[in-house]
Amino acid sequence: MMGRGTILLLIVGALGAYYFYIPLPDNLEETWKVLWMHTHMKTLTNLGLFVEFLGMNHFMISAKFLMNFQEVPPTSDENVSVMETTFDNIPVRVYLPKRKSEMLRRGLFYIHGGGWCLGSAALLTYDVLSRKTAERLDAIVISTDYRLAPEYHFPNQFEDVYNVLKWFLHQDVLERYGVDAERIGVAGDSAGGNLAAAVVQQLRDDPDVKVKIKIQVLVYPALQTLDFDSPSYRENGHFPLFTKSLTVRAWSEYFTTDRSLEKAMLSNQHVPLESSHLFKFVNWSSLLPERFTKGHVYNNPTFGGSELSKKYPGFLDVRAAPLLADDSKLRGLPVTYILTCQYDVLRDDGVMYATRLRNAGVRVTHNHIEDGFHGALFSHELKIGSRTENQYISWLSENL
Repeated sequence: MMGRGTILLLIVGALGAYYFYIPLPDNLEETWKVLWMHTHMKTLTNLGLFVEFLGMNHFMISAKFLMNFQEVPPTSDENVSVMETTFDNIPVRVYLPKRKSEMLRRGLFYIHGGGWCLGSAALLTYDVLSRKTAERLDAIVISTDYRLAPEYHFPNQFEDVYNVLKWFLHQDVLERYGVDAERIGVAGDSAGGNLAAAVVQQLRDDPDVKVKIKIQVLVYPALQTLDFDSPSYRENGHFPLFTKSLTVRAWSEYFTTDRSLEKAMLSNQHVPLESSHLFKFVNWSSLLPERFTKGHVYNNPTFGGSELSKKYPGFLDVRAAPLLADDSKLRGLPVTYILTCQYDVLRDDGVMYATRLRNAGVRVTHNHIEDGFHGALFSHELKIGSRTENQYISWLSENL
């Protein structure tokens, strides 16, 4: 019989393997660092789910509490002044370069990610990126907050960001901060990329807005709610840091705390038959290059969810899912930079949008990171983080 020490060792080893080890692609750099990040993320996620299972707290509220510890105060340094204010009653952080300038400066409006449930402009990762952007581009950066789920649902997040952006684009506000009205960009990552794409589409047809956005930057954006069975969801559903289940949970929380929507989304049976015409906008078999579809067979949609779509019509709203925009709405959109990562469930959303924008005559730079994963832009402790950040800021420098 095995001794107690051997049994304990086996248990510890099994738990360690569960928490620490996961097969990773050969082309991924610094795999042990990635595994450590995965372990940290998985531990916090499981803790939040366990607390929710006990009925003590909503998962996203627990995650939000833990994320608050990563926030930093608005501290100025020798290169950039940082201040907090409100635009249309929504908190924003403003990053102002300290060097003197005789000319008006470029302006970048940044929208943080976090699945519409988490994050803020005060998070260390966003603070660092905004400082670097302001300093290296000699640009004014406006990093906005917005109301979050589960306390607030769509369209609150969209409306907050849209109203803040319109406030920023007022001529008197631009003059106050010394921003060149002809050199303004909108950027965001993940859920922030979703909001960036959505508000830029909305601005295109808004007669009250006279200022034209010069560029939009979408970093691994979430853009569609119809098909959670694309090749990137199939291939990366269990990839570290951002799994399919976590993605779908965030999407469903954007619209409701009713978990039945999440369940229907996970089985891809949430779209009603009367909305079948929308699938042409997200049909990956025709919108993805062959290298992304190789080995995959497109499954025709399975319809359902009529009751869900009546209760929560937001998931079929173009303001929530910008890929559902008609081609005519895409024409005339600004020069676009889309960053996608090979090992990311959201990869195909960004690739399909790049295809559709190009087909509509929009100039698109698609930067696909072959060894990238969701969150790469903010993985400052990894080499890929520095590379991705430099590519992002370099493109802004050349195009904004």
